[in-house]
Amino acid sequence: MNRFSLRVRDASGWTMFIFGALAFLLGSAGLINADILLQLLGFEVIDRSTRAPGDYTLVFMTASSMASFNMGAYYMLAALKNVKSFYYWTVPFRLVTCTVFTLAAINEIAPMRFIGVGVWEGIGALATGLALFMEKKGS
Repeated sequence: MNRFSLRVRDASGWTMFIFGALAFLLGSAGLINADILLQLLGFEVIDRSTRAPGDYTLVFMTASSMASFNMGAYYMLAALKNVKSFYYWTVPFRLVTCTVFTLAAINEIAPMRFIGVGVWEGIGALATGLALFMEKKGS
């Protein structure tokens, strides 16, 4: 195989690539303007000039956005290079992420709209897991 060959080869690869592209785009949006993500997640957006000293919300959003940006790149590159071992590793960890984010919303640690992050992670993990299962079954 050509080591410079970059293409998505199968359904599991597409689940990884799509998730990565979404994470990359949301991370990019947060790096450009953290208020976009705060609003999407259902948090109150307040003017920067009214933030209290020691309010590190924007620092945290920047760090989270950078992590999302990088993670998105990793997922897309793994899909383009067909790194199946990485696909398998992501499924249980994304289910853990789903559980933590869903519980944060249910327990009112985060706004209920935050449950969307958990659902996104859960559906993505199940889609990747199902695609991997079907591909293995078919081989």
